[in-house]
Amino acid sequence: MANGQEKKDTILFIIWAQSVVAMLGSLFFSEVMHFIPCELCWYQRILMYPLVIMYGYAVVKKDMRFAFPGVLMSGIGMFVSTYHYILQKVPALREAGESCGIIPCTTEYINVFGFITIPFLALVAFIIIFFLHVTLLVQQRRRDQ
Repeated sequence: MANGQEKKDTILFIIWAQSVVAMLGSLFFSEVMHFIPCELCWYQRILMYPLVIMYGYAVVKKDMRFAFPGVLMSGIGMFVSTYHYILQKVPALREAGESCGIIPCTTEYINVFGFITIPFLALVAFIIIFFLHVTLLVQQRRRDQ
């Protein structure tokens, strides 16, 4: 039983650490590199930043119930990030992203290897958080049966 609890606590800590890295990365891009976030970037931040608090509290209390909204927020974040990434990378949809607030959502401040952009990084973070949380939920359900 203790081994299962330690594994759950470790996964919960990894989820929290991922949300912290994503938050610090977005702050680095805006505050250090002076990249102005577009409207969709703000929505992704709105979905990511509270995860740091929710999962951090869950890690301290060693209780995943406190972080349940995190699975919903990371799921929504995956869709927002995917949409944002598609706006950047699909030429037929670029016009839709260019009318997105002060900074066009098609702006690619970084483009590593031709596909790694800021929305891609956010998408990876949301995917990691979502699937690790779902894994914890499935394991808990199996234990409860």
